[in-house]
Amino acid sequence: MRVLISHIHSRHTKEKPKAKVSIKPDQHVFREEKVTLRCDIDGEGVTSWQYSWYKDSSNSVFSELQEHTFSPFTESDAGKYFCYGAERGGSRSSQDSDAVTLTVSNRAQAVLSVSPQKWLTEGDPVTLICEVYGSSTGWTFSWYTLTASSDNIYFQLLSDSSRGAGGNYTVSSAALKHTGVYVCRAERGEPAYKTTFSNTQPVWVTGVSPRVSLIISPSRTQHFPSVPLSLSCEDQSNSDRWRVRRYTDSLGLEDCSSLRRASQTGSTCTINSTITSDTGVYWCQSESGENYHPVNITVQADVIMESPVHPVTEGDNLTLRADFYKDGSLIQNPKNTEMIISTVSKSHEGFYYCKHSERGESPKSWISVRVSHSESQISVLHTLSSLSVVCPYLLVTVMLIFKCCRMRGETPD
Repeated sequence: MRVLISHIHSRHTKEKPKAKVSIKPDQHVFREEKVTLRCDIDGEGVTSWQYSWYKDSSNSVFSELQEHTFSPFTESDAGKYFCYGAERGGSRSSQDSDAVTLTVSNRAQAVLSVSPQKWLTEGDPVTLICEVYGSSTGWTFSWYTLTASSDNIYFQLLSDSSRGAGGNYTVSSAALKHTGVYVCRAERGEPAYKTTFSNTQPVWVTGVSPRVSLIISPSRTQHFPSVPLSLSCEDQSNSDRWRVRRYTDSLGLEDCSSLRRASQTGSTCTINSTITSDTGVYWCQSESGENYHPVNITVQADVIMESPVHPVTEGDNLTLRADFYKDGSLIQNPKNTEMIISTVSKSHEGFYYCKHSERGESPKSWISVRVSHSESQISVLHTLSSLSVVCPYLLVTVMLIFKCCRMRGETPD
């Protein structure tokens, strides 16, 4: 019947309104998501339309509703759809709409990235970017931090995490409290369809003068396997309320007390014998969940580089050394394995590593540079001393001008 009507009115095709299909939320949808197709026809003088929906190459009408909803959407619902309308009780009809293709995937996945980098110094800007793999329409996003205890890991929603559909969470000036491991999640539709939690992305912020320090013994960031390693959180009050946490690529977020080969006494974590999977970032966490002083520690055989654990102060010297390991023993440092950078500046901040032609290269270590407090004081003192010299002359000049103006005002005509 539909084919016959199209044939009868073929001479007047240009006068027919064309049906249009809209999709909510998107053409690319996910299994178990709610999807709605809507057919609209802008036909002058027509008060009511009878709608017909077709799928793929079938001539059978599968729905006569203006809006057809799949709830939930399944793999069998994927395909090409178009709609057509005929006037109820009249002779007019519409053109077929353009076909739209609905594709389906398994559970939506959120993907999290960090820009410009995950290692930061206090005051640096950083942006967390959350995206949904293969889809970009209609999503709102939430951000979480991972928090570890001795027997559990859980997601903690950021208090200001609802940032709308942009997918970016921006911190204009990073603070020590922003150190942590982040994940994101997206949702859309009503009822809300939620993605999986994203991959984890750590953000590490080093401070100029942190309230707590992570003391490492031996005092370096790179270590050989099979050696003991001690990590202690120390603050000015010698409090033991701090705990050592770590994040590794292989095992994620962990508490020191839950590690094999390790034990925590007070604020000190002791690893009895290091292995390569101990490579990761270690930091101090308070009872309230504040994170301080992240340090990237690597465990590797053959070649390591000795680099400072704490930030280097501007104006100081920086010494980097290479160590070599063979058959379970440390080899005495050969010549020319030491590099000294005199008068360090902020431009020297970055990742460093050393390389040997036969034994390979060491891991990379982040060298953080902090502004010298003494230089700041000198700058302030210099400014004050300059003002003390300038101000008397400035005051005398103003008084002379004032006196001159007064004399002119008292001079008779």
